Amino acid sequence: MSIWGKVIGGVAGFAMGGPLGALLGAVAGHAVDKMKVEGSSTHFRGGASREDERQVAFTLAVIALGAKMAKADGTVTRDEVDAFKKLFRIPPDEAANVGKIFDRAKTSTAGYEMYAQQVANMFPHEPYVLEELLGGLFHIALADGVVHPAERDFLWHVAQIFGFDAHDFERITASHAAPGQSNPYDVLGVKSDVSDTAVKAAYRKLIHENHPDKLMAQGLPQEFIDLANEKMATINAAFDTVKKERGFK
Repeated sequence: MSIWGKVIGGVAGFAMGGPLGALLGAVAGHAVDKMKVEGSSTHFRGGASREDERQVAFTLAVIALGAKMAKADGTVTRDEVDAFKKLFRIPPDEAANVGKIFDRAKTSTAGYEMYAQQVANMFPHEPYVLEELLGGLFHIALADGVVHPAERDFLWHVAQIFGFDAHDFERITASHAAPGQSNPYDVLGVKSDVSDTAVKAAYRKLIHENHPDKLMAQGLPQEFIDLANEKMATINAAFDTVKKERGFK
């Protein structure tokens, strides 16, 4: 089942609390009404696996935090909306439901810190999962070609809630910069004067932590596996640049 089947069709099967649970409630009424009209009860399951719950929580967190980031920026541009739709490959018949979740999050009295903390608590030992979520937010923020100061401040605060320090944040920022705008050493998270051995070690660590297979094992939605592949390409390109510059294999 696609992630949207789980978010929309399986909403009644979840017992998720907190602000993310409230977002599920925002679409539950519509989904139940639609089910009654169609005369079907097969859309809903009596329960959900841990993997399903984590997938839904992850996806809802990106929607909620994306909505709060849009509010922080002050303007929701068409580019940002299009990037959001492209990132999630939202089916046309579910666009309205996703829009309801987005609008509910944007106007909710719950602060973005609450959404960020809830998903951070769900992945306490998987920082690479939280980094991928942060990457999705960078993808949305960069839709208009630049991360605005208010968006960067927002992303930094979310990163701190996720447990990342300033060094981690600069590396993550570099890995999501527009093509040609990032220093390869920043992408690898090392200084330009470190040894070749240190460069190779940093590269191996990033490849291990960001490998799509590792994210798949955590049950992340396919859309974010695709983003992970893009990030791997960025890391590999940065390493290749440094190798050529230094002349090592």
